[in-house]
Amino acid sequence: MLDINNMKRSDFYYDLPQELIAQTPVEPRNSSRMMKINRQTGEVVHDHFYNLCNYLKKGDLLVLNDSKVLPARIYGEREDTGSFIEFLLVEQKENMVWEILCRPGKKAKIGTRFVFGGGKLKAEIIDVLEDGNRIARFE
Repeated sequence: MLDINNMKRSDFYYDLPQELIAQTPVEPRNSSRMMKINRQTGEVVHDHFYNLCNYLKKGDLLVLNDSKVLPARIYGEREDTGSFIEFLLVEQKENMVWEILCRPGKKAKIGTRFVFGGGKLKAEIIDVLEDGNRIARFE
């Protein structure tokens, strides 16, 4: 059984090929796919969202999320070597300080500096978190 009290972001990391990521919503929207997991048996069922009512019972709680994804992926290079780096901004911690995911992570040690947009934006790694995310200060 899943222990949600000890989950880490890294538990959700997996390889998802770019060609399998939808670039636009399906039309009509209710024909999008969904996955149902039986928490007792582990059985997985694939279906479409228009069949959601077939799975809801009296007393169930349905929570809707209408949040938007922040397009926060930036590409740059390491200041001293020019090697490629990709940052995904996860959460703003304070003014110009962000928690980030980066790839490749081994290039982003504390004190390493990166440039983006031909030097218009710079960042320095100021911390490495337990889950592997980094804290970057931008200038």
